[in-house]
Order: sequence, then C-alpha cells, then structure tokens
Amino acid sequence: MQKHSVQVKVNGVTYVREVEARRLLADFIRDDLGLKGTHVGCEQGQCGCCTVLINGESIKSCLMLAVQADGCEITTIEGLTREGKLHPLQESFWENHGLQCGFCTPGQLMNALYLLKNNPDPSEVEIREGIAGNVCRCTGYVNIVKAIKGAAVKMRQETA
Repeated sequence: MQKHSVQVKVNGVTYVREVEARRLLADFIRDDLGLKGTHVGCEQGQCGCCTVLINGESIKSCLMLAVQADGCEITTIEGLTREGKLHPLQESFWENHGLQCGFCTPGQLMNALYLLKNNPDPSEVEIREGIAGNVCRCTGYVNIVKAIKGAAVKMRQETA
C-alpha cells in the first residue's frame, strides 16, 4: 500500500508522518500520535465520541482520512488543559456532573468548545441543538447542558 506524507499541528505540536491513504484520522490521532483521549465509538459518524477541532471546525475524526488533514491544525481533548489547569469546560463538566462513564466526554467537550466559540451565550435549546451529534448513553443530557451553560459563563468572564 502506498504511503503519503502528512504534516499536521496537533495541540500546538507539529507532526510529520507517513500514512496509508485509507488511514482514518481517528486512528492516526490515537495510534500514530498516541493521543488516546479521542475515543472511537461507532466508526460511522453517529456517536460523536471522536470529535476534534480541525482548523477550528468541529469534525468527527472517524469520517475523515488522515491525508485530508495534511497541513491542518487539530485540537484534541488533550489540547484543552493548559499548564496543568483545566479548561473552563472541563471544570464545569466536573462541577455539574456532566459525565458518568466518560466515554462520550471528549467528543462532548470538543463539540461544546466549538459551540461556545461561535455562540458565547447559547440558550438551552441552542446547546441541545449544538450537541445533537454527540450521543451519551448514561446521563440524559440534563447535566451536560447545565455544564455547557456554566462553562459559557466562565468563558465569558475570562474574556471580559
């Protein structure tokens, strides 16, 4: 199988790797780069566990090939924590019990980050619409919505 050179910046670090043309971005992130926080659930784009940000856009990494990310900036769940300090979203999920088993949490957080960057003060309806592509089988979403709402307040205070 022919390999292609891919250069990506992930969480601020530049990586150059040779990959097969059919290698999924989720597998590249997890297996080639060793960033295991991006979870793989359905491998069909239905659950959202593998959500990452690519050039600031929310993308399900199980639906994208690694070669398609060549030259892109990628943010994974590992990129949220800075200098040992939790991101306001992470803090709010913890404070508001926005997770149970935690399997969907990385994708939920990345999609919520995208939502809040584009809408810093979303309504409950807008939050529910914004996370509709992320499936949680444990929580019923009430605390996830509350956590995102709380994070929105924290993030607005940080930029004020």
